[in-house]
Amino acid sequence: MKKLFKWEFWPSWLFYLPVYALYLWYSLRARTIMFFSASNPGMFMGGFVDYSKYDILKKIPQSVVPKTFLIEENDKQLQTVTAHLENNEIDFPFILKPDRGERGFAVEKIDNQEELEKYLVKFRTRLVMQEFAAQKLEFGVLYYRMPDEERGSISSVVQKVLPHVIGDGVSNLDSLLKTTERTSYYYKELSKAYADRLNEVPEKGKELVLSEIGNHCRGATFYNCNHLINERLIDTFDTLSKQIDGFYFGRYDIKADSEEDLYNGIFKIVELNGANSEPAHIYDPKMPLFKAYGFMFRHWKTIFRISIKNHKRGVPYMSMKEGIATTRNYFKRKKQEVKTLA
Repeated sequence: MKKLFKWEFWPSWLFYLPVYALYLWYSLRARTIMFFSASNPGMFMGGFVDYSKYDILKKIPQSVVPKTFLIEENDKQLQTVTAHLENNEIDFPFILKPDRGERGFAVEKIDNQEELEKYLVKFRTRLVMQEFAAQKLEFGVLYYRMPDEERGSISSVVQKVLPHVIGDGVSNLDSLLKTTERTSYYYKELSKAYADRLNEVPEKGKELVLSEIGNHCRGATFYNCNHLINERLIDTFDTLSKQIDGFYFGRYDIKADSEEDLYNGIFKIVELNGANSEPAHIYDPKMPLFKAYGFMFRHWKTIFRISIKNHKRGVPYMSMKEGIATTRNYFKRKKQEVKTLA
């Protein structure tokens, strides 16, 4: 019931109703519902759905990307992953995630051989194996650049704080999950994940991180950090983004040890999203709904402007037939994967 009064927990279809209306208006102006597919010529469908995370990461300067390997969908996935481990190309812990996916679905930190084998039994799909970025802070930086302009800009910076509880030396984990405000919103999911530890009593002052994956749907809290946007930050991401072929709009998911390192480009990019990116700072618990919509409307105006300019420069729109079929098949596949897990 508490979630009903906090719009950040509303179903996405409900929150997006006014945004859908704006999207339809832009579709009429562009004469195609697939206008966004021209936003990033270097990404399939502009980076909306069903694009390869691995392919995009390989376009980024590798000095700022964790070691990343593609695990094809076949019967020898365990053998392939084990080979990377045995050759010391990567080590526990590491991240496994679907090469095509969104909103943190099936993204897991793998700590040992047992977890690896369980994961590969559950998820029979094309995977990305990625070195675990251990930096302390996690940010999302939404960058864009008009195709006919030399300098880009940043419209959103969010800091993601992982779900956690702090022990008092008396309460068990089950009680802490219920009484800590943020974890109480995710009690059903977290109590299931920690079912064998609910009676454990964390010592006083001890912080227990409950998930290593910084997604809102996995319990992370998103904080508005737009105050970090300045010319120095724009310079850093402008220089980086211009090295990525066919990239004009998207959100970098980043791990860094400090805000200063973020400014200096000393970080690891764990993912780069395209046209499906959101200005994630809007999910700050203190963000008023009307301000969130203001950011979303400006967000889609930017996608529209970039797409139109790219199209005028010769970038084709994906056909509506192909776009609808691709989107339908993608969500059908994801629905089946969720059903299989259940």
